[in-house]
Amino acid sequence: QVQLVESGGGLVQPGGSLRLSCAVSGSIFSIYTMGWYRRAPGKQRELVAVITSGGQTNYADSVKGRFTISRDNAKNTVYLQMNSLKPEDTAVYYCGVVGTGYWGQGTQVTVSS
Repeated sequence: QVQLVESGGGLVQPGGSLRLSCAVSGSIFSIYTMGWYRRAPGKQRELVAVITSGGQTNYADSVKGRFTISRDNAKNTVYLQMNSLKPEDTAVYYCGVVGTGYWGQGTQVTVSS
């Protein structure tokens, strides 16, 4: 069983930054493709960023140039650095192992003045 625990969410003003972390249990983290997703109120969950085992990344158009996904295989952790945050980035952010049913519990990000 894989367990994922997100942290780092909070309240931030527009233009600010946050870094989300997702700690993943299991000894084979390095082979997983990991993703960050978000669900805004009244909307479906959307994929924000993906990072493969080899470090290739892909981003939703809405966050390109502002968000950066990275991973530390030694720490079994995936990160999402979010800069230039906008009110429309407000959502619950989840990390997940892509292609599986493994998700974290989510962390709330609120961008508001």
